[in-house]
Amino acid sequence: MLTRRQFSKSLLAGGTAALTAPHLASAAASSVTSPATPQTQRVQQDCDLLLKGGTVIDPGQRMHAVMDVAVKNGKILEVSQNIAENRAVRVISAKGRIVTPGLIDVHVHAFDGFGGMNADHSCLGRGVTTVVDAGSAGYLTIGAFVKYISTPSVTRVYPLVNIAALGLLVGGSNKKLGTDSSDGFMGAMDNPDWIYPEQTARAAAQCKPTLVGVKARLESSVQGSRDKECLKNALQVAEAIGLPMMAHIDMPYSPLPEILKMMRKGDVYTHIYNNHPHGIFDSDGKVSAEVREARQRGIFMDCAQGRTHFSWDTVEKALQQDFLPDSISTDLTPVSTSERVFDLPTMVSKFLAMGMDLDKAIACVTINPSKMFNYGVQIGTLRPGYEADIAVFEMQEGKYEFVDSDGKTRPGKQLLVNKSVVCRGQLFMNEV
Repeated sequence: MLTRRQFSKSLLAGGTAALTAPHLASAAASSVTSPATPQTQRVQQDCDLLLKGGTVIDPGQRMHAVMDVAVKNGKILEVSQNIAENRAVRVISAKGRIVTPGLIDVHVHAFDGFGGMNADHSCLGRGVTTVVDAGSAGYLTIGAFVKYISTPSVTRVYPLVNIAALGLLVGGSNKKLGTDSSDGFMGAMDNPDWIYPEQTARAAAQCKPTLVGVKARLESSVQGSRDKECLKNALQVAEAIGLPMMAHIDMPYSPLPEILKMMRKGDVYTHIYNNHPHGIFDSDGKVSAEVREARQRGIFMDCAQGRTHFSWDTVEKALQQDFLPDSISTDLTPVSTSERVFDLPTMVSKFLAMGMDLDKAIACVTINPSKMFNYGVQIGTLRPGYEADIAVFEMQEGKYEFVDSDGKTRPGKQLLVNKSVVCRGQLFMNEV
């Protein structure tokens, strides 16, 4: 699957160079996408790029129709039918394809070189224009993350600061608990003895507005019986800097209702579909009243498969009870890009295979996650004036096997495959 879906050379920019040196992509693309034309023609052309004839699915505008999308100066200029081609410098046919806002993945690990994947290589070519790094960096490393990862990336990369001092930095050691996580991150150093809320809040404040929140990992193998103490520290930092908090909750020591009760409106519960103790179901196999109350109170519910957090049985049971995710995300790492998870369009395809409506699934990777954090730009929909982040997909029909975190498979008949992407107004295309 990966071979067919790897991000290939940009048709407009310098191929591999545009990926390995993202700061070159914009300059290269602008030099090619603005060909020399007579001055009179240039004045008449009021848009830089025109995507013609695709089926636009934009849940943020309740739109599902064949439309054209015009881009000007990095913004959406117009979405309507039959936009004249002579208005555009560049025209791309999207006929027979699906056009969506650029996808947003609210749970990845993008600290490239320190246990994370490269967002430009693993996300942008899959139609994902915005990612939230879920706590790869702690207060000792968050400044470096912003400088060396967020700033030069073509993909919009927004970090959450981990309540742990070193975040998920490879080589850290959790000496007190002696843990060694199976996904290659050696000890997250996030037990309460090594958490420093004041220093974390100070470092996080210096990284705003690129930094959009706080991350806490609540798991008995990490904090033992002290997960609520860790959560309290994370909430203290979130309150101090005025941002939301994302809680990784999978096999916590404390019962889930006690944890959810501490969380605030706007916070995020990630890994909701794991099949481990203290999950979303009550003793009768129903989504618990406390989980539903938390959602009604404004806590966002995020799926984030990763290697160990996503069970077909849990998803199926939850969907049967109309408990859909607010956001579909991946928990991408270098490992999960090559097995089980692969990318965000594959995650969308998994939910389609489970019977989820296409428009609802697209909402979970566009308009819904656009409301979860303050990105400082208008994304998540193709409304005129919003950022020109656009994804063009082909819905391939066939026989596919999708895998959960336990290695169990489910069949599917549709696979969403990215063909081109516009990020920050720049067009990139996958080779056929």
